[in-house]
Amino acid sequence: MERGPLLTLVFTNADGLQAGQTQLKYKAVALGTVESIDLAKDNSHVIVKVRMNDVGRRFLNSNARFWVVRPRLNFSDFSGFETIVSGAYITVDPGKPGGHYESHFTGLEQPPGVRSDEPGRTYTLTAYKLGSISSGSPIFYRDVAVGEVLGYDIGSGLGPIKISIFIRAPFDNLVRNGSRFWNSSGIAFGIKGGVLQLQLQSIQALFAGGITFSLPPSARNEAASPDGAHFRLYASQQQAESAAFDTQIQAVSYVTTNVSGLTPGAPVTAMGIEVGDVTGVDLMVDPKQGTAKIKISMQLQPQRILNLDKAWNVPDAVSLFQKFVNNGMRVEIGTANYVTGQKEINLVVVPKALPAKVVQQGKVIILPFQKSGLDETLANAAEITAKINKLPFQELGKNLNKLLLTANGALGGPQTQLLIKQLTTTLQTADTTLQTLDRGFGQDSNFQRSLQQILSQTNSTLLSLQALTTYLNQHPQSLIFGRSGR
Repeated sequence: MERGPLLTLVFTNADGLQAGQTQLKYKAVALGTVESIDLAKDNSHVIVKVRMNDVGRRFLNSNARFWVVRPRLNFSDFSGFETIVSGAYITVDPGKPGGHYESHFTGLEQPPGVRSDEPGRTYTLTAYKLGSISSGSPIFYRDVAVGEVLGYDIGSGLGPIKISIFIRAPFDNLVRNGSRFWNSSGIAFGIKGGVLQLQLQSIQALFAGGITFSLPPSARNEAASPDGAHFRLYASQQQAESAAFDTQIQAVSYVTTNVSGLTPGAPVTAMGIEVGDVTGVDLMVDPKQGTAKIKISMQLQPQRILNLDKAWNVPDAVSLFQKFVNNGMRVEIGTANYVTGQKEINLVVVPKALPAKVVQQGKVIILPFQKSGLDETLANAAEITAKINKLPFQELGKNLNKLLLTANGALGGPQTQLLIKQLTTTLQTADTTLQTLDRGFGQDSNFQRSLQQILSQTNSTLLSLQALTTYLNQHPQSLIFGRSGR
């Protein structure tokens, strides 16, 4: 009465399985025992026959899935460690009810990501690159693992890759139409605002890959997305955040300067505030004229700016940017990081800028470009260097050498020697004259004694005048009545 039907399972190999010992379990309850293990006739797989008991009969449903539980040690799956002591065993996921009786199955080589008794929803993400994402990679929401990657399908290889994911309940209610998913694998380095930033989701995501999703404030009032909904997988958090803005103004600027270091994804800033990002940098050549220019494509998000969060169309954008351009606004290439040479696009105000017009080209607006101050400085330096290079330094050196030889010959000639002799004779005569004057007007001469006597008499006269002036200041009436009292 306890004996059940015979179950046939097909596996790639029978590693860890033993006839008469290995059991089939569900939630640690034995449902049967392996009866035999044989190779297929073509040796491509093994056939395992399991004698089920009476309780195990109910699991023979076409929706059931079987796999072998072994120790698994990798960065996306840490399970089966209990089998180190007890040995490997076979387990089953009964699946959804409603199937038909079945006793022959192809076993799974890896445990399924979603079990029939685990509530949640599955979704599909589309991307052109997987990175390090693989089956079992975790899915994060606010740094909490809330699901995992079930698998992916590359299709014909010409279109996007479809990635199947599972989000456990109740976190599946956070997946809504406005949710954004991005690849958070590995480590992201960057410099923003002059500060080195390092982003690491988790050690598990570093090695096994990972996906993160967010729920923007604008989507919090939306209903939860149904099972099987499709979303885009963005390459980075920055791209996902940019896509969260409903309004995207497509803009283009044509430049003829060096754009080395400017790549898609570079920020577009206005007065230091990010207002968009670069979507493309393309070289355009005119074969007829033989000229070239760079087309810089941008997407601007007016919702990043206060008072500009309404719906916009192209004519509105043209009218708005024309006002800005009339006040001197121009597109300029700036440097975001002087160490790595990374460039960015800056919307700057140029004093006394020449008049310019904003042009509409389909759904794209064309903004005027202005060379940066650094570019003009380098251009001026190059012009000065070119002018210096044109100077005839070799001829100037030859002329200077001729001048020095001529001067040397003139100084060493007979006329110069005669002039030096005459100058020496003149100096000797002047010295004799000075000695004579010193003897005539020295310290002991009559002229010196007479001069000292004159100076002494002059000093006495000045003292008498000083005494008279003092008396008149004290007795001014003496000028009329004469001196009295003495």
